[in-house]
Amino acid sequence: MPIVVDIDVMPARREMSVGELSDRVGITPANLAVLKNGRAKAVRFATLAALCEVLKCQPGDLLRREAEDTAGE
Repeated sequence: MPIVVDIDVMPARREMSVGELSDRVGITPANLAVLKNGRAKAVRFATLAALCEVLKCQPGDLLRREAEDTAGE
């Protein structure tokens, strides 16, 4: 998938554990792990906004686009 969720970096900079982040955002640690491990197919804007508010960052700090592999085309 060309959109990658980088949730590891910002909590580490804020010295915040995954458990604390999930509590403050209001999602389960399991759902946070799905986002963190790149298995999510979608993220709600409300969840993204809550992550940004708690981590004091912008959506671009958590999401990035990677070029798709076009070798097979």
